[in-house]
Amino acid sequence: MESVWDYPRPPAVVPCPARVTVEHRNAVVADTRRALRVLETSHPPVFYLPPADVGDGLLVPSTRSTWCEWKGAAAYWHLRVGDTTVPDAAWSYPEPSPGFEALRGYVAFYPTKVDRCTVDGETVVPQPGDFYGGWITSAVTGPFKGAPGTAGW
Repeated sequence: MESVWDYPRPPAVVPCPARVTVEHRNAVVADTRRALRVLETSHPPVFYLPPADVGDGLLVPSTRSTWCEWKGAAAYWHLRVGDTTVPDAAWSYPEPSPGFEALRGYVAFYPTKVDRCTVDGETVVPQPGDFYGGWITSAVTGPFKGAPGTAGW
C-alpha cells in the first residue's frame, strides 16, 4: 500500500509494468504494459500511456492548454469513438520541462470522462474534482487532493 503523502514534490516519473487499459463505448481505447506513473504528494498516480498503445485515430487535437509548474505546457485531446466525441478526455506534454522528458508524447486519460480505466484488471476510481486526473486503486491511500476545500494543500 502506498500513501500519496509519501510521494515526492516535485513529482517523480516511474515505469509501471502493470496492465493499464482505457475503455469507452464498448471499445478498448488503450491497452499497455508500458505506462508511466507520475507520483506527486497528495495526488493519486496519473498514468501516462505510450501513443503506440492508444487506438489509431481515436484522439483529435483540442484547442485547450494548461500549464503545470513541473511538467510544462499540456495539450489536450478529444476522444472520438464511433459517433461519440468526448471533449478534452486526455492530455499530453509535447515538450515537457527538464526532468520530465520521459512523458514526451505519452497520453493521460481522465477516468471521469471514459467508461472504464483499469490497472491489472482493477477498475479505478477517479480522483475527486474536475481538474486532476489521478487514478485511485486499492494500492494507494489518501486523503487525496481534488475534493472541495483541498485546493490549498
